[in-house]
Amino acid sequence: MLRWSPSTQKRACLAMLLLAASLIEGPVFGAPREQLIPILGVTTGQNQIGTVSYVRISFDERQDQTGLMLHFRTTPGRFSHMAQTSIEQAIRRSARSLGVSIDSWTVELSVPYAGMTIYGDSVSAMVSLSVAAMAQGKAVSTGHVLTGTVTPDGEIGPVGSVPLKVQAARAAKLRRVVVSKHTPAGEHAGNLPVSIQVSPVQSVPDALDALTDSPPMKSTIIEVEQR
Repeated sequence: MLRWSPSTQKRACLAMLLLAASLIEGPVFGAPREQLIPILGVTTGQNQIGTVSYVRISFDERQDQTGLMLHFRTTPGRFSHMAQTSIEQAIRRSARSLGVSIDSWTVELSVPYAGMTIYGDSVSAMVSLSVAAMAQGKAVSTGHVLTGTVTPDGEIGPVGSVPLKVQAARAAKLRRVVVSKHTPAGEHAGNLPVSIQVSPVQSVPDALDALTDSPPMKSTIIEVEQR
């Protein structure tokens, strides 16, 4: 869930457009490697709408093996304590599922919107798998996004408001939304002819393949009602 004060909405929208434009150029690899990834959320209040924002990830692999070093920047925006906890859990669970060590990883996360706070756990799988991809020299494909959690047994856990999130992703010109295979059928509803590619997955490896387009996988075209 994303929350920002009304006075910052116009500035955040402009920043979102600029950040989206930079994302089209693809990830920038260096030392450390960096990537700007999309995340899906919903606004607070009675009339919720889906949102697409971006999070900046910086990844470095150190010489030592002293353990994961995870840093959350507090400006311009920030992550809530719950979001921080769920992201760290997801990184550890994803790495374990993929059979990779995190002992030499340094990860820094930032929210590039003044006044925005990211709440909840629905961004945790997207962040953790983006980090895992960077560690393997890969990158999340442009226009791909995942909404969900990572369970203790290495599966992608379902989250709510999927139709609103898919609708927002489509409006933002994203091309694929990866969701949990266990997303309730009631979340897959709509009757507009305009569609977006939605890929239900079960495991962390399957989700990573879907996000990085390697290898091709079976997808479902789901039409989502515009509100």
